[in-house]
Amino acid sequence: MADTPPKRFILFHHPKVAESLALAQEIVTHLESQGLSAEYCSIDDEAARARAGAADMLIALGGDGTMLRTGRVGAFNNRPVFGINLGRLGFIVEVQPDSWREAIERVMCGDYRTEERMMLHALHCQDGSTLRSYEALNEVVVSRGVVVRPIRLQTTVDGAPLTTYVADGLIIATPTGSTAYALAAGGPVLPPESKNFLLVPISPHLSLDRPIVLPPDATVEVFVRTEHEAVFSIDGQTSRPLQDRDSLRVHISRHVAQFVRLTPHTHFYKNLADRMAQNPTANKAK
Repeated sequence: MADTPPKRFILFHHPKVAESLALAQEIVTHLESQGLSAEYCSIDDEAARARAGAADMLIALGGDGTMLRTGRVGAFNNRPVFGINLGRLGFIVEVQPDSWREAIERVMCGDYRTEERMMLHALHCQDGSTLRSYEALNEVVVSRGVVVRPIRLQTTVDGAPLTTYVADGLIIATPTGSTAYALAAGGPVLPPESKNFLLVPISPHLSLDRPIVLPPDATVEVFVRTEHEAVFSIDGQTSRPLQDRDSLRVHISRHVAQFVRLTPHTHFYKNLADRMAQNPTANKAK
């Protein structure tokens, strides 16, 4: 149970999910009727994201993507995020829209736990200089561009050579990201509060083809060798170009996302099993 129930809320809704705005308005009206402070805004609203530190709790209305974006905002401001699922899958968003009233009543009473999710810090380096840094809650992906040819990714761990992947790309994933792109590429599922992270190659050709689990204190550096376009992306956002000999240096971030949970820790495995059972081929006779 939380020590102090939240009194101030900021709700972030997805502007392309029609029902999210109406639900945000309804929830704000409900919270204000209870004497609490609440406002709603689009997850694209930069000014609202900047005000996140003034809230006690953030509420994400959307799917896993909205939860990820709100989770990053919460992590930068050390604020927990409560998610209401309006998406298709809901691996990390726990509460369904038809049960939001009961869920919020529990939150207002402090009847919840906070689940910490590690993040990754990535540096894009070129000619020995750092161009920009990024924070990832799901994954950092280095991949080929529009040209359908593999790229070479010289990869080190703590400065020691690991391998040169000849592949479509490489996924560097957190435990949160282990149920996303990394899972689709054949990676293992990590417990949500684990501090380990993953290296998962994408369609490797005659090179190391097994996922690798790395310890919390590891630093990975990926040097790109390519004669055509290569790109990288953070949490599935807009891809950014990489030039030949650019590198990405990745290690665990100092920021930690906090997800509000109303269920026991074992719910993660039940949720995972339920999602896997939705596979339309799972129950077919062999």
